[in-house]
Amino acid sequence: MISACILIRSSTGRYMDVVESLNKIPQIKNAFPVLGRWDVVADIEASDIEELTRIVRRIGRLGSVVFTETLVEMKGVEAHG
Repeated sequence: MISACILIRSSTGRYMDVVESLNKIPQIKNAFPVLGRWDVVADIEASDIEELTRIVRRIGRLGSVVFTETLVEMKGVEAHG
C-alpha cells in the first residue's frame, strides 16, 4: 500500500468543487480545503505506484484543478529525534 498527500491549487473560488469531486474517488481517504499557497489537500491510499499514477492524473484532469504536487510517503526510514 502506498500513501500519498496531494497538494492542489484550484481555479479561483472553486476549491469546494474540487473537494466534492475528490470525495467521489474511493482511494481518496480525506480531502479538505486549506489556507495558504494550496487550496485543497487530499490523502490517498493506492495499492501500488501505477494506481497512484492513475489517481494523480485523474485529479489533474478535473476541470477546476490548476496544478498539483504529490508527496509520497517514504518507507523503511527511521525517524531520528
